[in-house]
Amino acid sequence: MERCAIILRMDGKRELMRHTVATVAYRASRAVADAPAAFGNYAGTGKRPVEILAHMGDLFDWALRTAQGNPKWQKSTPLPWPEEKRRFFKALEAFDAFLNSEAPIHGEIERLMQGPVADALTHIGQLAMLRRMAGSR
Repeated sequence: MERCAIILRMDGKRELMRHTVATVAYRASRAVADAPAAFGNYAGTGKRPVEILAHMGDLFDWALRTAQGNPKWQKSTPLPWPEEKRRFFKALEAFDAFLNSEAPIHGEIERLMQGPVADALTHIGQLAMLRRMAGSR
């Protein structure tokens, strides 16, 4: 019975991570939906939206590599806004597909949650704020 409880607890963590990744997908889609291509290069303050989105894609590429046992960080050069949106959601989808598989997760789910996932949620808020600042609602 104890081994069964451990397996269920691990599956519960994996499902919680998938639920949180779905939240990231939903909130990010709301933050970038129908944003004009020019929004990606809005230079209101700090990083441009396309740079933030590229970083978010990098976060989930890194999360996937970490979960697969190869935690190597790679910084991408931002693509044009429409392509960067596709790349981000593709990276998010690949990470979710891995979580949905039966492949073992290397590393701690809590660290993935506290690192790339929490960071991405912060950046989604930045994108939403920049949309308002740019007048691109």
